[in-house]
Amino acid sequence: MGKHAHGHAHHELDGRNLIEAAAHALIAAGEQWTTMRETVFAELARHDRPVSAYDIADNLSAARGKRVAPNSVYRILDVFVANNLAMRVESANAYLANTHPGCAHDCIFLVCDECGEAAHIDDEDVSRSVRAIAAARQFKAERPVLEIRGLCKSCT
Repeated sequence: MGKHAHGHAHHELDGRNLIEAAAHALIAAGEQWTTMRETVFAELARHDRPVSAYDIADNLSAARGKRVAPNSVYRILDVFVANNLAMRVESANAYLANTHPGCAHDCIFLVCDECGEAAHIDDEDVSRSVRAIAAARQFKAERPVLEIRGLCKSCT
């Protein structure tokens, strides 16, 4: 099974294309794309592993030569998660940039306990099943997140 097992196609964006797509998606959602939001998103997108708000704040503080408060970063990351620009790896309290912003889907992560890598998987069958389980219990699933902990191919 490849990285994406689903019924619709994505193309992964990176670099400037990803930042521009994120800006477009956030503005389309009625939010503002500020310089600080762009800076936080660019820092988040630079990482291919989950990164914490504190790490982002520390990296931005060092780059700018003045302190960036983690609380400010958390608020921005919350906006990104709410608008599908970022995904939160709950168990690590860390974030990943969504490489196809504007496409809504549930989060399924394979999280390596050794190296910290978190592979994001799209699987429409699993998503439908999880939502059906919730619906059968009169529960409206807003943003399902599944995390499977273990060891990645490199660490086994």
